[in-house]
Amino acid sequence: MKFGGTSVGDAESIARVVNILAQYHAEGHELAVVVSAMSGVTDRLHAIAAEAESSVDDPQIATFVQALRTKHMKALRAVAPSRVDEVGAVIDERLWKLDHILTAVHSLHELTQRSRDYIVSYGERLSSLIVSAALNEAGVSSVALDGCEAGVLTTDRHGDALVLPSSDATINSRVLPLLMDTVPVITGYMGCTPEGIVTTLGRSGSDYSAAVIGRGIEADEVWIWTDVDGVLTSDPRVVQHVRVLPYVSYREAMELSYFGAKVLHPKSIEPAMEKNIVVRVKNTFNPDHPGTVVRRQENREKRVVKAVSHIDQVALLNVNGVQMIGRPGTAKEIFSLLGDAGVNVMMISQASSQANISMVIEEADLAVAKDVLSGPVKAGLVREVTADRNVVAVAVVGAGMAGTPGISGRIFTALGDAGINVMMISQGSSEVNVSFVVKQEEHHRALQVLHDEFRLSEECDDE
Repeated sequence: MKFGGTSVGDAESIARVVNILAQYHAEGHELAVVVSAMSGVTDRLHAIAAEAESSVDDPQIATFVQALRTKHMKALRAVAPSRVDEVGAVIDERLWKLDHILTAVHSLHELTQRSRDYIVSYGERLSSLIVSAALNEAGVSSVALDGCEAGVLTTDRHGDALVLPSSDATINSRVLPLLMDTVPVITGYMGCTPEGIVTTLGRSGSDYSAAVIGRGIEADEVWIWTDVDGVLTSDPRVVQHVRVLPYVSYREAMELSYFGAKVLHPKSIEPAMEKNIVVRVKNTFNPDHPGTVVRRQENREKRVVKAVSHIDQVALLNVNGVQMIGRPGTAKEIFSLLGDAGVNVMMISQASSQANISMVIEEADLAVAKDVLSGPVKAGLVREVTADRNVVAVAVVGAGMAGTPGISGRIFTALGDAGINVMMISQGSSEVNVSFVVKQEEHHRALQVLHDEFRLSEECDDE
């Protein structure tokens, strides 16, 4: 069971988590727990690390560390009053180390990726102590482990590390023996290289941690506890009358998580899929709701589209030129240049004439992308590179679309009837996802139009 930042955001929330865990433990379930940092803490750690590096004056490190201590000790006193001295001493030791590394960053005015990972992992290192202490206070034997102690071994790609296959054996040997009489509480988001160097797994990486731990202990199920009732048919901040999906397949969940459905991390599905482990998404604040079940079986419904999702803060990049026609290696050169510069290409579309390649990238990477592609322009390999920041990528997702005629026609007819212009289209051979790009100012309407077109607010008898 993984609990996100809002689920452990304060003492009241932690008490709710402990009640949930105590209930399932009393029913005889063997549980491993993964926790995120308390809400807002990781962002503050990123900010103080950057300030420590760049600030000429005093970056207020001591004030920050004291505020962090106050926040966590307040929660600890509320949920585990008899363990304040014992656990508080561990918290103080960890904060002392955090203070020293931040002071070193400020003294050197240098923040390496390795140092940043070490610093920003502290949110989980503190929250795990408090949740474990609260379980012990409630009479449920518990131990706190960081990702390294739990055996989560990763690559050395700081900030976005991948878990190594060898982790399965180390997790199995270190975590599984604890489950018979203990509930281990493990830090999400962090792991270590085989050499013991701390790494982090990217934003929202605690979901990934949970799936990896679940795979390592060969869990029956992985439960992702969050602050919504499950996977929704669309973004409730944008679309009216969204609905919780009772079931989605692994493939559908991966597509939805990639396209902005923040309830699941994109990397969290594959480890579970490899061992055919069921994933459940449930609401910590509404635990009686059945939530969403993610499984291998693809539910073929009468309604073939399951959800409509989107990604914002992206840019549309176009590479044009008749010089590209019939010239082998042009696409390879373009994507190699972008890859070498660390630019992730999220969607691709190429005209059959080969005179145009369009792609969607993160808006933050646009300047770098245009810079590295200036080389082919100067060399005469392409005529021009143009870009549009004012766009949103939209995805229509559903396993039932595969092999069903007319779905693309319905999508683009509905958009056309609503006067919404589609700037780019991309579809993989799996047919689980039809993606396209629209102007920023039209994406709210596009999502609502398609949500209505496929009647996603209504339940199906075969769900």
